[in-house]
Amino acid sequence: MSLGYVALVLHAHLPFVRHPESDYVLEEEWLHEAIIETYVPLIHMFEGLKRDGIDFKITMSMTPPLVAMLGDRLLQERFDEYLSKLEELLELEIDRHSQSENGHMKYLAEYYAKEFNEVRQTWEKYDRNILTAFKHFLDTNNLDIITCGATHGYLPLMKMYPQAVWSQIKVACESYEETFGQAPKGIWLPECAYYEGVERMLADAGLRYFLTDGHGILYARPRPRYGTYAPIFTESGVAAFGRDHESSQQVWSSIVGYPGAPEYREFYRDLGWDAEYEYIKPYIMPNGQRKNVGIKYHKITGKGVDAGNKQLYDPFWAKETAASHAENFMQNRQEQVRNLSGAMGRKPIVVSPYDAELFGHWWYEGPWFIDYFCRKSWHDQQTYEMTHLADYLQANPTQQVCRPSQSSWGYKGFHEYWLNETNAWIYPHLHKAAERMIELARMEPTDELEWRALNQAAREVLLAQSSDWAFIMRTGTMVPYAIRRTKSHVQRFTKLYDDLKEGKVDAGWLEKVEAIDNIFPNINYRTYRPM
Repeated sequence: MSLGYVALVLHAHLPFVRHPESDYVLEEEWLHEAIIETYVPLIHMFEGLKRDGIDFKITMSMTPPLVAMLGDRLLQERFDEYLSKLEELLELEIDRHSQSENGHMKYLAEYYAKEFNEVRQTWEKYDRNILTAFKHFLDTNNLDIITCGATHGYLPLMKMYPQAVWSQIKVACESYEETFGQAPKGIWLPECAYYEGVERMLADAGLRYFLTDGHGILYARPRPRYGTYAPIFTESGVAAFGRDHESSQQVWSSIVGYPGAPEYREFYRDLGWDAEYEYIKPYIMPNGQRKNVGIKYHKITGKGVDAGNKQLYDPFWAKETAASHAENFMQNRQEQVRNLSGAMGRKPIVVSPYDAELFGHWWYEGPWFIDYFCRKSWHDQQTYEMTHLADYLQANPTQQVCRPSQSSWGYKGFHEYWLNETNAWIYPHLHKAAERMIELARMEPTDELEWRALNQAAREVLLAQSSDWAFIMRTGTMVPYAIRRTKSHVQRFTKLYDDLKEGKVDAGWLEKVEAIDNIFPNINYRTYRPM
């Protein structure tokens, strides 16, 4: 009999980036890269585990923007084109390296060609909609797929407008049910950001649990007896799970974390920058600017090694290292669970949440690591059992009642990363839009055109509220795009508000905006009415 539980939680999220008005927008490639490097490798891993009789359990959030993009026909077609370009480039690479004396480069090119061919086969197997695969593993109870805020809005910074928070939650739950055919059991609070009172809305939406950062549990009132190693029930009846610091650090830390091993693939050196310009020109941006193309021939090599001195990557040794790290991670969880079990007098649960895109995109070997960890946990130990959070709650229905502490998993643990000198300017505009949307929600449309305009107004507010834009402004990457997106959604909402107040909706303009920002096709603007 096991002494405790380990719960892997993967947070799969990308902001809603879809631009039918343009032939090429670089940011759409965020989705293409994640499909190739993260989502399809995860599907391959799940399929392999089931094929080999391993009844794995993983909790996985799939945010509404990501779900919408994966199911969007335009983006599916653009992914086809993106993958075809990569396949074409790899044919050239194999031919180029066949004529050189460096056999290892040819080996790597052939390795990538095989990998992308497997992506193509999976993509076509699921008829371009890999949501089907994730739903299958939800139906078999291997995945507990949970939801998130409708557009990953940072809830504590909109709490002065409860209707805005409710809309983020309610629209997310409705969208989830439309996609997966059942109601979500849990929610990943965007950025794990909690404020006191939001749990009552979660309960009203039918959600059973949420995730928060560890200090949100550790500083709950009263202090939880078991720290983060058991969930707490809020007074609303919704459970809160806290992130485990120890297991998170082993993966996330830039100093002691696994992804920095010298055998692993180097993320920042890419063929798009290494190749001769005329050769690579057809495969970079249409304006001729270089970009990552996703073909990387070098390994990390060592800390402090500059890009020019990186050695060639070898997937064989990288897999061996991933297996070794999975073994170490398993042993550490065994020791952790044994120690906790003895101290607690009950079975602890170690909750280890990560961004899904870390595995495969940022850390190329990440899906191998999870695969090895699941296999080793199944075959090589009996100290803990892997669980997902819904199963855990069903088996452990009695927990301490506490009030969690305000928190997030961002820098310094609170809200500073999303409210600082780089992005504070957006919030007066977001607050005014929320106020006005609440005002519009009291309207009754006189015709179908006004109904559509009211619903589009709700979409624009939700899209403007995405925490991704504030996050990007703070990180300093792709800042012009984040600013443009924030401004465009606020401006579109403002025009809709003015038109509706004046009783003259611009039908042609509305149709264009509906075609661009087409998320949540069944949204009902009345979610913004007073609760």
